[in-house]
Parts: sequence; C-alpha cells; structure tokens
Amino acid sequence: MASYFRQVPEFDYVNRDSDGKSIGDYQVVKNLFKRVKLREDILDNLAYFTQYQIVGDDRPDNVAFDVYGDETFDWLVLLSNNIVNIQNEWPMNQTAFEDFLIKKYGSIEKTQNIHHYETRELKNDSGQIITPKGLNVPKNYKVEYFDVERGQYVIRTNEVDAVTNYVYEVRKEEAKRNIYLLKPDYIELVLEDTQRLMQYKKGSTQYVSRTLKKGEDIRLFN
Repeated sequence: MASYFRQVPEFDYVNRDSDGKSIGDYQVVKNLFKRVKLREDILDNLAYFTQYQIVGDDRPDNVAFDVYGDETFDWLVLLSNNIVNIQNEWPMNQTAFEDFLIKKYGSIEKTQNIHHYETRELKNDSGQIITPKGLNVPKNYKVEYFDVERGQYVIRTNEVDAVTNYVYEVRKEEAKRNIYLLKPDYIELVLEDTQRLMQYKKGSTQYVSRTLKKGEDIRLFN
C-alpha cells in the first residue's frame, strides 16, 4: 500500500473553531501544503516512463491498478504527469463533459457553431508540402506559391476546414488521454524520494518530529 496521504506530514495547530468548547485547543491535521514532485533528472528522462492512454471514464486509481496492481498509487499517476488540478487536467466523463459544454457555450446546439478554421494539407505538383494540415487561419485564407513543375505562380483558396466548438473541445479532452507513467522498476526510487521530501527538517521552526510540527502560526513548507 502506498497511499499518498499516509506520507503527508502533520501539524498540531491551534483550533480556531468557535464552538465554545475546543477553541484554543490543538488539533492534529494533515499538512496538505506539503507537496512533492519528481526529480528533474527523472522527469526529463523518457527512459523512466512508458506511454499510456486513458480509456473511457477511467480514474487515476483505475489506471494505477491496471499498471501497478495497486490503486493507492493514483498519486504517482498524477505526479508523473505534473497534474495538480484533476478537475481540469484529467479527461472528464461524458456527463461532466456535456455539463461543461452547456456551461461554456450556453447550449448543446451552440457547440456546433464555428470555433475556428484550419488548413488542409496542400502539396505542389512535385509532392512537396506547401501548407501543413491543422494551422489556425482566417476563413478567407489563401496560399500563393511558385510551382516549379508548372513554371508559374499558383493561388489556392478555400483550402480550409471549419472546426466546431464541439470538435475543438473533444480534441482537448482526447489530448488529455495520452499520458506517461513511471515504469514499475523505478517505484521504490520515487518512494524513497517522496518519504525524504515529506519530512520536516530537524531544527526548523516549530519542529516536533520528522512528521509533526506544532504552533499557532506554522511555517508549513520546511
């Protein structure tokens, strides 16, 4: 078991509740301000990772179980992709996606309005690419180039495709499905780093132990 919250240190903080009984007492809570990230030498080296595609409505815990056989490694799935806000950075399920579209565009019907225009791939008579596919351009975009095979300048118009709001948002969601996961062989290395970084430094302000601080105005990060 490798639950992220088991590794998060705690602080003994003065209670601010005004229930008339516990105000002024101390209460032990998890220090959610204490976070870790993968070392740069690991994060920047693709040899430590494998590509993975999120399927359907899979959550991080589903992915962790599929890859590591342990759903409590869900935090490692997020950490490997620098995901902090799962609401915005993880693919939405269909219901949440439809709610998002209605909130952003006002109705499902308006998702069929044009969001922007993109180029089609355009080649000259020699097979050379003049314009790559997918460039964001105005509706009246035109291309002018000299075609060696023809020995003349060529002007091409109407070489664009309309992209609706719906297609635009679907593409964004689909892009979120392509993630990287730390290979199982390197889990112990990351666990050791995580445990070390989560500990409070001895001698730091309000230090009690490596996993506990106590005080009214606590410095939560050291």
